[in-house]
Amino acid sequence: MSPRMPNPSLVVPDVLPPMRALVKAINSVGVPLQTLVLIHLRVSQINGRPVQIPVKKREFEEAGEEDFRLPLVETWREQTCFTDAERSLLALAEAATRISDVRDPVSDEVWDEAARHWDEKQLGAVVLHIGLVNLWNRVNVATKQQPVDWRVNPKEWTPMTTRLAATK
Repeated sequence: MSPRMPNPSLVVPDVLPPMRALVKAINSVGVPLQTLVLIHLRVSQINGRPVQIPVKKREFEEAGEEDFRLPLVETWREQTCFTDAERSLLALAEAATRISDVRDPVSDEVWDEAARHWDEKQLGAVVLHIGLVNLWNRVNVATKQQPVDWRVNPKEWTPMTTRLAATK
């Protein structure tokens, strides 16, 4: 699949810097990056945005990925390897992403469980993170961008701008 266009965040002037600043702010309030990655993965799964994740031990090693739970995120409710705090945010992420499924998608029960584990600043960051992942998913689906591949070692990752320049 080749993209319909370069990523809009690279085409529309002045869009990427504030989005990067938003990510930086979200990452600065004390929610572990590992937890934000779990949320990103789950939201993308719900949105049908393909994400290539390591499955075999060798793929994890080659990617430099240390969280062996990634292949289990889709079935997190049946797994015992996620903490109660992580579960609360995965439930929040699902509810806030599936907003058309029910009248009150983010129930008080889901919110209150997350609030038991996270303070207001952290919850605010998570809500923004969920929204941002949903935004990126929609932009990438509409423009047919390449899927995220977690199996690629970040040290060997080719930045999107380089990949797009090579396709021109």
